[in-house]
Amino acid sequence: MSEVKAAIRDDLKTAMKAKDTLVTGTLRMLLSAIQNEETSGTAHALTDEEFLKVVAREVKKRGEAAEIYTANGREELAAQERAEAEVMSRYLPKQLSDDELNSLVDDAVAQVKADLGEAPTVRNMGQVMKIANAKAAGAADGKRLSAAVKARLG
Repeated sequence: MSEVKAAIRDDLKTAMKAKDTLVTGTLRMLLSAIQNEETSGTAHALTDEEFLKVVAREVKKRGEAAEIYTANGREELAAQERAEAEVMSRYLPKQLSDDELNSLVDDAVAQVKADLGEAPTVRNMGQVMKIANAKAAGAADGKRLSAAVKARLG
């Protein structure tokens, strides 16, 4: 069992003892999502990268649900979804600041420029995104990263 999964289980036990229903329910959902990922396809233990993808996906789901609830006037449900996303975010790496993100994008653009021998354009966005995603390693939301790359190339 990975260290992070063990930490989540320990946090779950602590939350259960403290009778913290929000954290208990959220961590159970997160462990369920991890279990589903481990057993889908060929059963395997998740790597750290796969684990980060699962947690990021679950946080994103909660954010999208909160937006929908807010748009439909259900603020109490939106607040619940945001609280769950916040609990799950504890297991993600610290998110990059705007300056750090721009620096990362500049590095990726420079690397693609060196590979191509010319300045990349929007047509080369896929190559830049591939490098930027690898460097970000879960520390930046894909939407935010994509917008920064588009702004730099466009």
